Amino acid sequence: MDLSNLKPAEGSVRKRRRLGRGQGSGRGGTSTRGHKGAKSRSGYSKRIGFEGGQMPLQRRVPKYGFTNINRREYKAVNIGMLQTLSEKNNLEKIDREILISSGLISRNHLVKILGNGNLSRKLEVHANAFSKSAVKAIEANNGTVVIL
Repeated sequence: MDLSNLKPAEGSVRKRRRLGRGQGSGRGGTSTRGHKGAKSRSGYSKRIGFEGGQMPLQRRVPKYGFTNINRREYKAVNIGMLQTLSEKNNLEKIDREILISSGLISRNHLVKILGNGNLSRKLEVHANAFSKSAVKAIEANNGTVVIL
């Protein structure tokens, strides 16, 4: 075996159809495009959402609702996750930098601590927001809550 006798697998390569090369080819004339209409023309491409002239779905369905420009979106982190994080790295204080380095949040996320899970360590937790149940659970273990 050498480079001179390499060839593709049997049946994997087919000859391409040569359209519009005269009547003798069997694909002359309209070149498989049929007669007239937009699809027979060169350069035709259908607009996104075009439904053949029927009023398209995105125009039939009414607009509703609005986007609140004052919305603040938080990345949720449960106290159960803080427990495992503090046990694994032997931490007393958990802040944004630790959450970022552990991969739970990215630099531009706001953090909200939620009360799902169990917490059995005394922790000082720094975050943008806390749920009532999370504050209760952290303070039950003599921990402190710091709102950024």
